Amino acid sequence: MLPALDLDFVRSQFPALNGDWVFFDNAGGSQTLRTVADRISDYLLTSNVQLGASYSVSQRSGERVRDAHAVIAEFIGASRPEEVVMGPSTTALMYTLSAALAEQIDAGDEIIVTDCDHEANIGPWLKLKERGAAIKVWATNPETLELDLADLDALMTPRTKLVCFTHASNILGTINPVAEITRFVHERGARVVVDAVALAPHRAAEVTEWDVDFYVFSFYKVYGPHHAVLYGKYDQLLALPSLNHFFIGRTVVPYKLQQGNVNYELSVGCTAIADYLVELGTRTGTQSGRRTQILAGFDAIAQQEEILAERLLAYLRGRDDVAIIGHTHGDRAKRVPTISFVARGRQSDDIVTKVDASNIGIRFGDFYARRLIERLDLTSRKGVIRVSMVHYNTVDEVDRLVQALDGAL
Repeated sequence: MLPALDLDFVRSQFPALNGDWVFFDNAGGSQTLRTVADRISDYLLTSNVQLGASYSVSQRSGERVRDAHAVIAEFIGASRPEEVVMGPSTTALMYTLSAALAEQIDAGDEIIVTDCDHEANIGPWLKLKERGAAIKVWATNPETLELDLADLDALMTPRTKLVCFTHASNILGTINPVAEITRFVHERGARVVVDAVALAPHRAAEVTEWDVDFYVFSFYKVYGPHHAVLYGKYDQLLALPSLNHFFIGRTVVPYKLQQGNVNYELSVGCTAIADYLVELGTRTGTQSGRRTQILAGFDAIAQQEEILAERLLAYLRGRDDVAIIGHTHGDRAKRVPTISFVARGRQSDDIVTKVDASNIGIRFGDFYARRLIERLDLTSRKGVIRVSMVHYNTVDEVDRLVQALDGAL
């Protein structure tokens, strides 16, 4: 066991936590680190000029944006800064990747998507039907609500080019074994595209170790601004066409995929997220380098979040009028603390709006995983009730939610 997180320190880094509200809608967007806002402000107030000029302020601005790519590469475990493509959102980056990969897709090639992903990792691949691609669906097991490799094996053929899946479901909270799935897919000659949005606030990315081809998530779910990152193996990014101006060629990675350019200030602001994880790792006693400290920081996060998840799940398991959608225990190896449930005989919005009155932010709906909600036949119930926690939440806040749910249920 690692030392417990210093929650006084953690919560002091998020100014929004000083108010009256409890934030349990973190999978929709986490609260933002003060240091992220400070760094964005500092960039805008001291070096907000166009890159590439000869004068010193422009040179300094360019250094800061280049450093941002390097820090984010370190944060996700990439091997070089050029493997980091940034953009406004995961959805936008997925559409960028789909458009770029289109030239590699021939009529009859197959793309596999799941039925449990956010639409960001489904819709862009359906667009490739226009090039004659065949789309197959890797469905969750109806008993376990997990993705089964045997089912994937039955779908794959020599024409399969891509398997697109989520690292963690934003409804179920289930963590999929990304390294195992990637190895399985590579052995059959295809590539993977992984949506990590629901996993990234909770676990460290290790993209090189996992051997993933493409890996995407949004920083506004990871304590930062509305900005996102697409990781791609360098040789695979190099092989893609340029989607930028005609004079920005195929070899200009990652700029060729960052149409116009990245948002400078948000890119610089995101470097503070990595520094925060380094600090969390240092506070566990880890002194052996930034990357190791980042991993230790995420381990401490997972330990705290397991306690929170089990606290809520234990309460829900004890009620006979509630059905948990996903794993029913808080085991950090199997799930993140994104917990969905329905109340028998009740509409999900009715429960959530009653909880609102207690100044606790939870949510109902399909959360853009509409295909899963439809498959579970929960559309008429207004989707699920979702409580999504992160490490800065406390046991006392969970208990406050339990009290509110008692009144609402």
